[in-house]
Parts: sequence; structure tokens; C-alpha cells
Amino acid sequence: MEPHMTDSAETQMVLTFALDGETFAIPVGHVDEIIDPLPITRAPNADAFAPGLINVRGAIAPFVDLRHRLGMRPAEVQEASRVLVLDLVVGGEATKVAMLADDVADITETAVADLEAVPELGVRWPIDLIRGVAKKDGALVIVLDVDAAFAPQNLQ
Repeated sequence: MEPHMTDSAETQMVLTFALDGETFAIPVGHVDEIIDPLPITRAPNADAFAPGLINVRGAIAPFVDLRHRLGMRPAEVQEASRVLVLDLVVGGEATKVAMLADDVADITETAVADLEAVPELGVRWPIDLIRGVAKKDGALVIVLDVDAAFAPQNLQ
């Protein structure tokens, strides 16, 4: 099964999470686990997008700050904060990557046909990192383009 899709090519299951008061989503096929925040070992001369490493059950994973890539202010760990451990392909290799979310909402189904393009005006995030926008219960959910959002060549 392809990591982006469920049994139907018409829908995908996504995990929704909060960053800076906005709701974002990534396909559940990329989510390995959701854990409480862990200490980050800062890497010398590291880029602000990938400032360090964390130890996830004995495996070392790069810790990325998606807020930085999206042009948001740095996060402060709160009671609801969670670390998403993601299974991604980085540089052609399967890699576990960790990121901090302000809160994790739920897993929901999104109809691929219902994704709307991101308007170029009025959006404060780089639109090349966003696959589209979906509506859920009257709210907007920003569906990330996982490959673009976590790609090393997009360091800003």
C-alpha cells in the first residue's frame, strides 16, 4: 500500500495537528508514533530547520522545526505538545524524523477531490509546502506536501 493513500484512491487518512493556532494534516502512512516531548540534543552549526537530534526508543532521529520552515515563531513546549515521529524518505533513504506539534487533534478521512488549491494571496506559509486545503467541520485544514515540507534542499 502506498503511504499516502488508503484502500481508495479517492480518499486519504490524515493526522491533524496544531501549529501556532492553525490546523495542519499529514497522511497517516507517514506517522510512526506520537510521543511526549523528549530532550533535544542541539547540533553545532545546525540549520534552524533541523536544530538537533532526539533519542526515540534507542534510535537517533533528526529533530526538525516545521514552524521555522512555515515562517512561524518558535514553539514553547506546553502540556498538550507532542512529538510526531515520522517515516520519511530523505535523500533516497528511509528515515525517522521527529517534529514538535502544539497539539494532536485526530485522524480523519479527506477526499482528495475536495482539496482546494492554496490561493497565492493572503497565505502566510510558503505555498510550495502545501498540497491543498480541506474543510472539516467548518474549519480549514492545511494538508502538507510531506516531500516538500521535510526536504533538506528546501532549507531556508
